[in-house]
Amino acid sequence: MMFIVRSDGTRPEAPGLAIKLARPTPAPNAGATTDFFCIGDAEALGSLRESGWQVIELRDGYYEDGKGGGVAIWGQGRYWEIRSEPLTVIEAVGPSDAASAGAAAGEQVEVRRAIFGA
Repeated sequence: MMFIVRSDGTRPEAPGLAIKLARPTPAPNAGATTDFFCIGDAEALGSLRESGWQVIELRDGYYEDGKGGGVAIWGQGRYWEIRSEPLTVIEAVGPSDAASAGAAAGEQVEVRRAIFGA
């Protein structure tokens, strides 16, 4: 699951935690704080909160990084994409891609069937 840890710039640390992206905190909460987009399980999230970190659970949407890219979230933080620009994905975790299911290298995919199952 992906969530934000907001801090004074200090990188959060917890077992099973991975930082995927950092950005300056946007307005209206801007200041001398940094948002760290982190991957971790419920135990890592709870451990950070118990240690006094400000943890923000993410809702479905797009979170800009202030450099032209950002993070797309869906499935309440379970699925995510790191993007270098709005339509360029550089890393992702999500449900399997229906369009590539069953297609071997060099085969064509019938798009209507892959998307709609018809």
